[in-house]
Amino acid sequence: MAEPSAPSTRGDRPVTLAAVIGAHGIAGEVRLKVFAEDLAAHKSFNGGKLTLRSVRGGSNGVIARFAEVADRNAAEALRGTELTVPRSALPPLGEGEYYHIDLLDLPVTGEDGEPIGRVVAIDDYGAGDVIEIERPDGKRFMVPMRPEAVPAWDDEKLVVASTFLEV
Repeated sequence: MAEPSAPSTRGDRPVTLAAVIGAHGIAGEVRLKVFAEDLAAHKSFNGGKLTLRSVRGGSNGVIARFAEVADRNAAEALRGTELTVPRSALPPLGEGEYYHIDLLDLPVTGEDGEPIGRVVAIDDYGAGDVIEIERPDGKRFMVPMRPEAVPAWDDEKLVVASTFLEV
């Protein structure tokens, strides 16, 4: 991977770990689409507005119960809600690792230091992360998050190799 960054100093922005995709049963449980390896490691979401009481696997994904959700109507009202925690609540990173939140909105430069744009999205199509970069004129292009394409990044910027720049 590219050179790793130190822990983010770009603030303690909320990180989405899951999203409510619907109600489950009549007792207030919800179905979740989970983006984290261990959702149960966190008990409080959305600035303390939701308190996780239980989480388990289900036939349609992960099923969760929150202390604040008493019935199916309340569970249905949460549909589409993202479950977030502060960036500081996430475990430390290993060498060469990053959280997507740390890369989003980073300024992008070429190897020569010339400004290119900013990171607007990060996707994984199965072969690893792909960084989407938006130029000042609104045009976008993508580069793989691999050392040959992104030789360095830190809390200040992301550097893209000249051979991966779209003109």
